[in-house]
Amino acid sequence: MSRPRVVIVGAGFAGYQTARTLSRLTRNKADIVLLNPTDYFLYLPLLPQVAAGVLEPRRVTVSLTGTLPRVRLVLGEADGIDLEARTVHYTDPEGDGGTLSYDRLVLAVGSVNKLLPVPGVAEHAHGFRGLPEALYLRDHVTRQIELAAAADDSKNCSSRCTFVVVGAGYTGTEVAAQGQLFTDQLVRKRPLREGMRPRWLLLDIAPRVLPELDERLSSTADRVLRERGVDVRTGTSVEEATSTGVRLSDGEFVDTRTLVWCVGVRPDPLVAGVGRPMERGRLLVDPYLQVPGHPEVFACGDAAAVPDLEKPGEYTAMTAQHAWRHGKVAGHNVAASFGVGTRRVYRHRDLGFVVDLGGVKAAANPLGVPLSGPLAGAVARGYHLAAMPGNRVRVAADWLLDAVLPRQGVQLGLVRSWSVPLESASPELARVAGGPEKPAGAAGGDGSPADSGAGGPGGSGAARVPKAEASAVRDPGNRPAPDPDALAARDPDAPRPPAPGRPAGPAGSRPAGSASARPAGAAPDSPTSRGPADQAGTDTDKPAAPSPVRPDEGES
Repeated sequence: MSRPRVVIVGAGFAGYQTARTLSRLTRNKADIVLLNPTDYFLYLPLLPQVAAGVLEPRRVTVSLTGTLPRVRLVLGEADGIDLEARTVHYTDPEGDGGTLSYDRLVLAVGSVNKLLPVPGVAEHAHGFRGLPEALYLRDHVTRQIELAAAADDSKNCSSRCTFVVVGAGYTGTEVAAQGQLFTDQLVRKRPLREGMRPRWLLLDIAPRVLPELDERLSSTADRVLRERGVDVRTGTSVEEATSTGVRLSDGEFVDTRTLVWCVGVRPDPLVAGVGRPMERGRLLVDPYLQVPGHPEVFACGDAAAVPDLEKPGEYTAMTAQHAWRHGKVAGHNVAASFGVGTRRVYRHRDLGFVVDLGGVKAAANPLGVPLSGPLAGAVARGYHLAAMPGNRVRVAADWLLDAVLPRQGVQLGLVRSWSVPLESASPELARVAGGPEKPAGAAGGDGSPADSGAGGPGGSGAARVPKAEASAVRDPGNRPAPDPDALAARDPDAPRPPAPGRPAGPAGSRPAGSASARPAGAAPDSPTSRGPADQAGTDTDKPAAPSPVRPDEGES
C-alpha cells in the first residue's frame, strides 16, 4: 500500500513548523513534500540587522533540506490549486510548470507588501519583506552616504543622507533604530559637510510608536529612538512620493532619496483563488485549522483566518508567534488524520514581547515584566538564539565580532533597485531582467497579514487566479524589464538593468536570495515574539519562536 502524500505550500514559520512536526510524528509513514520558491527558511526578525551590516545574509537563512529530514523539497511557486482533483500546479525557478497530487494539503502561503493608494509610493518606495530587499537597502544606504560625502552642495548632501521609514510597527521601528546606528558608523569614515549628520525619519499615522504594545514598551522605544537622533513623527503620513522626496500630511516636503515602506502586509492572493469562504483576504478555517467542506485541506499562518478561542468572535492576529504555533498544531492534526495521535484545537496566550533597538538597547516584557536597556537587549538576543532553528553559533559569532570590530561599509552590488519593486508577489525573490515568466497568481511563501477584501464562498474546483485578475493584486513577474532611461530619471544612482534577451551583468543575473516562507511565531510555551498592526494595516513582517518575547508581525 502506497504512503499518503502531504503537500505543504510555503516554508515560512507556519509551513516550516508544519513540516518539522509532521516529519517527527509520521516517521516515514507519509510522503511529505514541501513546495517553496527557495531552499531556505528565512528568520525575518533579524532582517533589520542584515540591512544594517550586523549579520551576514546567510546567518538568517536556515537550509530546508539540512534541517527537515524525511521531507522532499520542490522548488517552485504555486499558481493553481484544484480542490476537486487534489492537485497543486506550480512553476519552478526556470519557468517550467509542474503538478503535485496530494492526499492532504497544507496551505501556508504568506503575505506580500501592503500598498496604500498614495501617489508615487509604488514607484519610489521599497518594502522590507525579503532578503533581496534587505541587501538592496544596505547597499543603497551605503551608496547614499558615500555620495553625500562627495556632494558639492549642502542640499544634495542633506537629501542623500536623509532616510524616511513609513510605519512605526516592529519592522519600521527596528529598521530606523538599526539604520541610525549604521549610518553614524559610516560617516565616521566618510565625514559629511560640516554640521551635517545622517537623518532618519520614522513616520506613522498612529499616536505613538509600536501602538499595539503596552505604553511602557512604546515609550521606551520612543525614548531610545529620539536619544539616538531619529526624528519620530506620529500622527503623520505620506501624501505623495517623488524621485526627490516625500510630501507629508502636514504639508512639509522632505528631500530624500530613500523611502522604506513598512506599513504592513496583506494575505497572499493565491488563497483567494481557492474558491472557499474568506475573511478579509484570509481563508476561513475551523479551530482544527481545516477548511470547511474539505477536511483534507488545512491552512495556517497569515493565509488562514483561525478562530481565537481566547477571544470568541475574533480571529488570531497575523503574527509570527501565531504562525509558528499554527504550524505545530497543523502538523499534529495532519498526522492525526492518518491515525497517528489525536487532533487538537488551536489555542494560545501571549507570554511577552521584545523589540530589538540595536546595540545593547531593546524593549521587552517577558511574562509581563517590562524591561529596557542592556537587560532587555540580552533578553531579546537570547530569545532570538532560542527561537532560531539553526545558525545559532554563527549568529552569536557575528554579534561578538560586531561588538569589537567596525562594520564593513561596502556595496556588494548584488541587488538593483528595479530588482525589488514594492509591488511584488514574491518579495523573497529578486527580479531578473529577461528572466522566465511567472504565471499570474504564483505563490509560495509563508506569512501574510490581512487587509484585502473578503472573498466569499465559491466552488471548490480549479483555484487558479485568472491572469487578468491576478495581475491587479500580484506582480506575476512577467513584466518587461524596466526602461533604463525611465529608471535613470527616477533613480540616477541605480545601475541600469540589461536589456531583455541579453545576458545580465554579474550583479543582475541571478536572484539575490529569498525569504522562504514568511514565517512567524515563537515556539510553544514561550513568550511571544512580535506584535501586530502597523500603520494602516497589520505589520506582520517578522517572526517569533520559542522563548520569551516578541510579538511578531506576520509570518513571513
